[in-house]
Amino acid sequence: MEERKNITQLARDLRKNQTSSEKILWMNLRNRKLNGFKFNRQFPIVYGRDFNGTSHFFIADFYCREKKLVIELDGKIHDFQKEYDKERDSILNQLGLNVIRIKNEELENISKVLEKISYELSPNPSLAREGKDYRR
Repeated sequence: MEERKNITQLARDLRKNQTSSEKILWMNLRNRKLNGFKFNRQFPIVYGRDFNGTSHFFIADFYCREKKLVIELDGKIHDFQKEYDKERDSILNQLGLNVIRIKNEELENISKVLEKISYELSPNPSLAREGKDYRR
């Protein structure tokens, strides 16, 4: 129980100390602003426990439970941790979650970013925007 409190507190602390990029995207996702979908920010996702019972978890920048969509904003640090991000995405995919990554610079064109997210929220993303594949 104590461990869960610690994870929750870490997520709360991250919400209180958002990056400027997270603030920009959150202003466009909060209160069901994007296609009526609810998003959470700095959302803990537990994916396992070790032999001591310690939880292994990630904190997603943004998460839409209804669509099992994780949105990760990638700043400069992500240029140096590509292998970690790849492994993390793989684990999240194994949990049945779809992960999209958005570079901080992309937020300069917020409408394009929101279009990219909307594409992933559509009932069948492969058919949603004929001729436009926003996945990497």
